[in-house]
Amino acid sequence: MTTRIDWESRISRRSDSTRRNEPPALPPPTGLVAQAGQGQVTLRWQPVEGAVGYLVHRAEAPDGPFAPCDHLGQDVLAVPGTSYVDTTGRPGTPYFYAVASVPEVTVTGELGPAVPATALPPDGGKPRVTLSVGTDETPLHRPWAPMIGSERLSQLRCADLSGGRPIGEELLAALRRVSAEIGVEAVRAHAILHDDLGVYREVDGEPVHDFTGVDEVYDAVLQAGLRPVVEIGFMPRDLASDPERTVFDYRAIISPPKDWQRWGDLVRALAQHLVDRYGLDEVRQWDFEVWNEANLEVFWSSDREEWMRLYDVTAFAVKDVDPALRVGGPSSAAAGWVDELLQHVAESGAPLDFVSTHTYGSPPLDLRPTLERFGRQDARILWTEWGVTPTHFNPVNDGAASAMFLLQGMRSASGRVEALSYWVVSDHFEELGRPPRLLHGGFGLITVGGIAKARYHALRLLSRLGDVELPVTASGDGAGGLVQSWASRHADGSLAILLWNHTLDHSKANGGAGLDRRVRLTVDGPARPVTVTRLDRDHGDVSVLAERLGVGEWPAEDQWNLLREADVLRAEPAQATPEGGRLVIDLDLPQPGAVLVEVPATD
Repeated sequence: MTTRIDWESRISRRSDSTRRNEPPALPPPTGLVAQAGQGQVTLRWQPVEGAVGYLVHRAEAPDGPFAPCDHLGQDVLAVPGTSYVDTTGRPGTPYFYAVASVPEVTVTGELGPAVPATALPPDGGKPRVTLSVGTDETPLHRPWAPMIGSERLSQLRCADLSGGRPIGEELLAALRRVSAEIGVEAVRAHAILHDDLGVYREVDGEPVHDFTGVDEVYDAVLQAGLRPVVEIGFMPRDLASDPERTVFDYRAIISPPKDWQRWGDLVRALAQHLVDRYGLDEVRQWDFEVWNEANLEVFWSSDREEWMRLYDVTAFAVKDVDPALRVGGPSSAAAGWVDELLQHVAESGAPLDFVSTHTYGSPPLDLRPTLERFGRQDARILWTEWGVTPTHFNPVNDGAASAMFLLQGMRSASGRVEALSYWVVSDHFEELGRPPRLLHGGFGLITVGGIAKARYHALRLLSRLGDVELPVTASGDGAGGLVQSWASRHADGSLAILLWNHTLDHSKANGGAGLDRRVRLTVDGPARPVTVTRLDRDHGDVSVLAERLGVGEWPAEDQWNLLREADVLRAEPAQATPEGGRLVIDLDLPQPGAVLVEVPATD
């Protein structure tokens, strides 16, 4: 059985799906309103106290049967906010919508009253959306900046070629690039205790620790301008209770330790070594995360109770070195085991500085009500993996739609998630084998060969926002739903306003009839030059360009050169008209598509 077949056969199986406590029974949201527009229906409702998210359902009759709206994200379909855009239906077909509250990711409450709506068929035109930027100021949060994901860091030492390109050299270049261009501060990766770094072996029955390999890769990370997130796993072979239980092409061992004392000693020795080498003040700024996605059978060969023991032993060992070192988990798939870990540490007394989890296909759920329910508002919320799809080799990863997904998720997470870490930085990524071709639906923001995908460009646009957020008043067909915005002001008074047109619906990843919009944007002030930077299928989408160039599995040298020449988004002058003391900018905004509007300060 190949690694990929094994992965796909086990990835959906939970290692332990029982619950230790029942989440609260929440009522459905009230005030559900459905606004039908061309090609889409926008739903809005009132928030429910205690909800981490909401699940939108649809039926063709008022009495059902209702089923969740499936936008094909292939993971958690619930959304954290109080709105949803449905483009999965047939325009012109009447539907009925109802929404349920989600108190915990595995529990869906009862449906509220249904409301009817019928998306309008395309009429050949582009409906208008009007956006007006206000002047009230609030701090602009940057959830993309604290962390990014990566292939295991041992690959930084790899001198092999993939697609004719040097693996270690290009992975390091990608890390340097996200630090320098986007301001990312840390990188999270699997398998720091895997045997390819040689951290643990037993000689004559006695443990031997060797952190030489860890030093090499962490030195490289720090020199690239990043800090490591120390994901503590997987299990060294000589310490594993079952060394034949593995995951990934590189056979990471997923079993508990055969000796808990020796496991704790290894963790303690690692943390102490890092403090000795890099200094206590530095390592106090790192996050120590326990394991990866133990709630999936593919990542943990035992049950939840034994993983909770692993958490306790690991967390106490880290804190033994210094109480101010930061440790947390459960680093779970699909937002699982968060309630269970919070309940467990309340009973065991184990330390927990942050809660970490993962979801794909939708903006991250809102875990603040969960932390409040357990009295742990002091814990930070880190989404240490997140992306447009959890599936390897998915074409959606390569195109512009995934960039709009990234923008929407970061906007949603702002102010409620400390870190939203996109998975991963580079297509030099080998969980299920090395990339078979340039555009293979890889998780990377940057291709083999170092070409930015649209998702990387989306982060680049976000990095150009100012430190002050400004409100936006929106009206029109799809305003505040299909068409979204993030307006900001820099310290010098200049404005950076990011607009995008997006649906979570993967079936519209390459566009959809009737979903393009015409946007009118207005800002205060006199006439002055305005520039726009576009990101869509004709701007910054390497998958479209590669298709136009006729790239096969790997580019020819002249094609590499053309791809590199296009690896930049260029600002262009835009028409701006003064009207009554305000500046008006009219723009076409395709779906999927984004535009950054930059307006200089007034004199």
